[in-house]
Amino acid sequence: MGLCHGKSTDHLPPQPQNPVIPVENDSTTSNSLSTNKTSNIPFYSPSPLRSFFKNSPANSANPSVNSTPLRFLKRPFPPPSPAKHIKSLLARRHGSVKPNEASIPEGYEVVVGLDKNFGYSKQFIAHYELGEEVGRGHFGYTCLAKGKKGNLKGLDVAVKVIPKSKMTTAIAIEDVRREVKILRGLTVHKNLVQFHDSYEDDDNVYLVMELCKGGELLDRILARGGKYSEEDAKEVMVQILSVVAFCHLQGVVHRDLKPENFLYLSKDTNSPLKAIDFGLSDYVKPDERLNDIVGSAYYVAPEVLHRSYGTEADMWSIGVIAYILLCGSRPFWSRTETGIFRAVLKADPSFDEGPWPNLSPDALDFVKRLLNKDYRRRLTAAQALSHPWLAGHPDIKVPMDMIIYRQVKAYICSSSLRRSALGALAKTLTLSQLAYVREQYNLLGPNKSGYITMQNFKTALMKNVTEAMKDSRVTEYANLVSSLQHRKMDFEEFCAAAISVHQLEGIQMWEEHARSAYELFEKDGNRPIRIEELASELGLSTSVPVHVVLQDWIRHSDGKLSFLGFVRLVHGVSSRAFPKA
Repeated sequence: MGLCHGKSTDHLPPQPQNPVIPVENDSTTSNSLSTNKTSNIPFYSPSPLRSFFKNSPANSANPSVNSTPLRFLKRPFPPPSPAKHIKSLLARRHGSVKPNEASIPEGYEVVVGLDKNFGYSKQFIAHYELGEEVGRGHFGYTCLAKGKKGNLKGLDVAVKVIPKSKMTTAIAIEDVRREVKILRGLTVHKNLVQFHDSYEDDDNVYLVMELCKGGELLDRILARGGKYSEEDAKEVMVQILSVVAFCHLQGVVHRDLKPENFLYLSKDTNSPLKAIDFGLSDYVKPDERLNDIVGSAYYVAPEVLHRSYGTEADMWSIGVIAYILLCGSRPFWSRTETGIFRAVLKADPSFDEGPWPNLSPDALDFVKRLLNKDYRRRLTAAQALSHPWLAGHPDIKVPMDMIIYRQVKAYICSSSLRRSALGALAKTLTLSQLAYVREQYNLLGPNKSGYITMQNFKTALMKNVTEAMKDSRVTEYANLVSSLQHRKMDFEEFCAAAISVHQLEGIQMWEEHARSAYELFEKDGNRPIRIEELASELGLSTSVPVHVVLQDWIRHSDGKLSFLGFVRLVHGVSSRAFPKA
């Protein structure tokens, strides 16, 4: 069934350099990296030190949710080598590391006398008859079962069995507890495997779920020889994006999206696709970063290897799946995990060979914008559903996008000068870009006069609230946004507030956007400004290093913002951009 992890691929033949079969293989060999191509994509590699611990002083402004227990380490470790195996990390996470096995220090020490009582019902045997095993993963296995009493009497179900003997760390126990909470909280979405109940006994925890008889998405990829038509790929992408957009809105990041973790409900050609296996999932707020290195090597995002990531990591994984569907091979390939990680961090996926030259420009743009190494330039799930490549698909329903909340919060907290600059940039948006913004604006429920207030942000989100959203504390973030002091906002200002400059940078027309916006800014918003005033506008001190940097922002001929200053202003400013005195 694949409810735990991907099935063994030992029966498959060795794969060529550019493999057609996108199969996850847990084994590693001694072969070196198969590509030495250096990336030309500029990308931001955030320092892992600032957010290395979820509850560190550096992150005190946005403390973590009560999900993964805090790791107490004797000293801050340097950024880990990406060559360390994810498989080893997961083993250490669950306390099954062999003596002298190399792994990244995580503080996952085995604890003696752990409380393995979850408080779940102990009547599993009374309610279900357990059948044959149909799937096995790293930390559990899946069996068929039949209901003996209650609402599921006589019905076939899938049961994920997690042995308590494998739970040798507090982290492992919390992972299981959190998986149950997430499944229970998210089970309302049609493309998510339905969760029925959880049980336990002295030996195991049992998760009872909907039985999906149609097999893995991976199986259908293999059956097709690895290539999907654009239309068929769209059918898969819409379903994946729909459930992932729902999860992200609820503050849940899956962290292990891959073809093995999507099952078809039945063997029918038009069977719905279901996301499964939330064993590595976690809660994350829009302004929070996670630091655990988890996932599957071929699908892991660059920022995960840098230990600072959020929901954008799932979008990278979806980009890998989209690449595989459209061309039948992985975008990053090596025979070792070390080589895979190097490729993910440094190499560009190839779009030169067939079938890419024969695919539509929209399909190419869609995949490239998901596989951008700079997570800030990557599409969100809601934006991907609004992408021109998927335009007109009958099953698309674009949900609220939490990036809007984050952008509006930043806009309101910005200086009047930056707001004016963003307003000029918003006037350069294309019709397709405006379509997404209009959808988000309409979801906020503007009044008859076409205005919204900050209270609309809370009201709109509460229409989608689940227990998972409460557990992730996304509701608290919405309360914070709705409490910001700001006048009512029309659609024109909303465009300025919701715009993501980093994402605009990720498109080919960014230079045209910036130049056109600067021309508009010159006419209506640019004005003479002294360095001291500019520093004050940006909330910076007037120290000598800051003074020197800001000199390049101001045009010497008339004292107005230069084009360079305009571009930097719309990006926002961080104290990290300025040298210390």
